[in-house]
Amino acid sequence: MADVRVVLATSNPGKVREAEAILSASGVEVVTMPMWLGEVENGVTYLENARLKAAATLRMVHASVLAEDAGLEVDALNGLPGLRSARFARAGASGAANNAKLLRLMKDVPDGKRTARFRAVAVLLNTSGAEIVGEGVLEGSIADAPHGDNGFGYDPVFIPQGETRTCAEMPDEEKNEISHRSRALHELLKKL
Repeated sequence: MADVRVVLATSNPGKVREAEAILSASGVEVVTMPMWLGEVENGVTYLENARLKAAATLRMVHASVLAEDAGLEVDALNGLPGLRSARFARAGASGAANNAKLLRLMKDVPDGKRTARFRAVAVLLNTSGAEIVGEGVLEGSIADAPHGDNGFGYDPVFIPQGETRTCAEMPDEEKNEISHRSRALHELLKKL
């Protein structure tokens, strides 16, 4: 039996898979619910978006809620796609479409200027309104083409610092040890 149970405020199956793998080792049971939150990600920071998702879910389930917002920040694109990472190509775009747009914009950027980072902010909100926040960053660079079939989102084009493989070429366990999401969740767990 887990020490803590949280409802995960996401409909993204990749985030569910990662959060369950990361949190289960720490005694946290992740409960997912098939729900549609609507367009609640209208904040101007990752923290605001995570808070909005947590609050919207809390109103529906009245249980401790874990929400997270994350994005890819590319230096050569002045931090884009950033908060709009999931909708970079268009609303409802696939990971492949977002990656294609990113690579199109990066086609003339030389290797040494392709620096980027994944950033995640996680918020745990309990029924009394108490909030715990964790943030995680994974530095790296953008590949010249997609590589690998694992992961989701920008994983096929993101090479973590010190690596030669993209996140999509790494096994889940290895990626989950270094990911921005893992770092955010572990920082949050330390405060729990």
